[in-house]
Amino acid sequence: MKNRRHALSLIAAAALIGAGPGMAWAQGDTVKIGVILPMTGPSASTGKQVEAAIKLWVAQNGDKAGGKKIEVIIKDDAGVADTTRRLAQELVVNDKVVALAGFGLTPLALATAPIATQSKTPMVIMAAATSAITDASPFAIRSGFTVPQITVGIAQWAAQNKIKKVVTLVSDYGPGNDAEKYFNERYTQGGGQVVEKLRTPLRGADFAPVLQKVRDIAPDALFVFLPSGQGATFVKQYVERGLDKAGIKLITTGDVTDDDQLNDMGDAALGVINSHHYSAAHDSAVNKKFVAAFEAANKFRPNFHAVGGYDGMHMLYQALEATHGAGGEALLAALKTQGFESPRGPIQVDPQTREMVQNIYIRKVEKLNGQLYNVEFDVQKAVKDPGKAK
Repeated sequence: MKNRRHALSLIAAAALIGAGPGMAWAQGDTVKIGVILPMTGPSASTGKQVEAAIKLWVAQNGDKAGGKKIEVIIKDDAGVADTTRRLAQELVVNDKVVALAGFGLTPLALATAPIATQSKTPMVIMAAATSAITDASPFAIRSGFTVPQITVGIAQWAAQNKIKKVVTLVSDYGPGNDAEKYFNERYTQGGGQVVEKLRTPLRGADFAPVLQKVRDIAPDALFVFLPSGQGATFVKQYVERGLDKAGIKLITTGDVTDDDQLNDMGDAALGVINSHHYSAAHDSAVNKKFVAAFEAANKFRPNFHAVGGYDGMHMLYQALEATHGAGGEALLAALKTQGFESPRGPIQVDPQTREMVQNIYIRKVEKLNGQLYNVEFDVQKAVKDPGKAK
């Protein structure tokens, strides 16, 4: 398998070199943007949200930027990294895309990074959230968030609010490892104690055994990070195992109380304290307009992946305007300067790290007009990616 991967990487490199420098850049009157998303498979909800946001942006802003017609090509990788790699190569070599975008999971983004580097094609990370992704290619730039960004908020809140002992529970993959590490660092710096670190498999997790262990340990709180889509199952089992009745407070990142699934969790989710960079309930004129348009077009609520897709398109359109439709290093340089008022609040790309600088909100799940929302009650302003702090 290792030899096969090496051979495939050599084939990809040869194809890109044979294409000649700049072949992936814009040609003629049309600029193509290649978007790779998990539209089927376990992470299809992420693809659904990002795709809907991209289509909304184009519907609202037209199909022209930098004097060029914009063509968005969306491909389904079903969450399989080998498929992502193949699609990225085809988009660069055959379709001559000016940029790659999307990427629902960390392994999918990492599979694309060498192709972006070899072809000098900017790749906009709209969903995947491991901090190390932007280290994998100098052409990777983020429009979403990193797990360390959203984790430090809830860690600091817990330490400041008389929560003395915590058990952590994370999915055992890159973002989960980030969450465990950065929660532990910030929380213990604030005087708290992590008494146990638990992990669950990324796919097909049954939370009942670990929840029973948590109940036996009886900490003040349980900190949880799970990928988008697992929150409803987790909250149901948390209540079934009686952790709420046992007085074990549930604190999480906003992935667990995902807007896309929050109403399905029922009243069991009420009162959960979490931290994240976006809520559909964010109180701003820009967000109210975004949510209304998104829901009218799709009949479902936008979540944090949707805002990553929407803002990623905003960044690409503005950068293409600045380069008059040119790609490569010129487009990357223009992307590094992007900053504007997003539905999530003010955002700015850090040109050194190519990461988002953005507000992180502390929220509580509450009922508004008969529906559950993450209602913001505190904010940490202009947070950089802690994963790049060193």
